[in-house]
Amino acid sequence: MASNRPHAAAPSQEVALIGRLTQQRAIVLEALMAVEGFVGAQALHNRLTGDGTPVGLTTVYRTLTAFAEAGRADIVRDGNGERLFRYRPGPDHRHYLLCTECGLSRPVDSDPVETWARKIARTSGFTNVRHTVELSGICPDCREGTAPSPNGGRPA
Repeated sequence: MASNRPHAAAPSQEVALIGRLTQQRAIVLEALMAVEGFVGAQALHNRLTGDGTPVGLTTVYRTLTAFAEAGRADIVRDGNGERLFRYRPGPDHRHYLLCTECGLSRPVDSDPVETWARKIARTSGFTNVRHTVELSGICPDCREGTAPSPNGGRPA
């Protein structure tokens, strides 16, 4: 599960964002950091247990959810409504365009959405406003029938 993506901090520093440092939390975070795209909790759990790592599915779900709440994981939903997670190395969240066929994800310019959300918060008087934007479609490779083999960019 090696990744060439740069990481903002060591897993132990990141785990400290969600509470007590445990070996299982660190293992889940390391696995999430190694995934290039989005991944579901069940799929991440399957990878870990398939590699012989003893970690409970509940621990995986709770850890991924805690990282999302701490601003260190982005979430999208697949066509079946399953939450998929992607490690976020910094506090700024991103929005993605997700292929419904192969799961390929591409970050998109979210400045207009962020500007709109700030304006709504300012004019409504609300504070701590959060938002979710999910964009999905069919990527050019899937449209043309030349998509990579399964899991060649899709959520695992």
